[in-house]
Amino acid sequence: MEPLTHKGTAQLETKRLVLRRFTVDDAEAMYRNWAFDPRVSEYMTWEAHPNAECTRALLPDWVAQYENANYYHWCIEHKDIGEAVGSIGVVGINEHSFNCELGYSLGHAFWGKGYMPEALLAVLRFLFAECDFYRVHARHDARNPKSGRVMEKCGMQYEGTLRGVHYYKNHFADCKQYAILRNEIQL
Repeated sequence: MEPLTHKGTAQLETKRLVLRRFTVDDAEAMYRNWAFDPRVSEYMTWEAHPNAECTRALLPDWVAQYENANYYHWCIEHKDIGEAVGSIGVVGINEHSFNCELGYSLGHAFWGKGYMPEALLAVLRFLFAECDFYRVHARHDARNPKSGRVMEKCGMQYEGTLRGVHYYKNHFADCKQYAILRNEIQL
């Protein structure tokens, strides 16, 4: 089998969103729309940012990684407001098995409106059609079932619960894992 065809973080568009590379200019919107918010970071391995300077410090490293063809990390920009409202990206790749893991976050003001399934579906289609992945999986803290519903809306299937798989914020977290195969999605 041919190796994966890495294309990096290509710009993707949906009806309401632009998925694009982060720039250092996204710091203020990122902080204001989700990075500051403990509701967003509650079930994440990262803590809410104490100030915009903390957010600003991350972005040069993220932007520099775009030089790597196997780096997939999108800024979710809402078309109507023209600024960053979340992120979605590949957090792990297994080249030998043609699979990867995704992670995402979205500002609280944008929850429950279908934006994350819209972004996730666009990324899934890109990874399968353009990069030749065979399997994509994602997992969420078992205490955050809304994240699992996002995955289900995109056709991902529940595979099981990984008990105590993450230790963060002084807690061993169980994570529910979902996956989808290339032949299970309409490209």
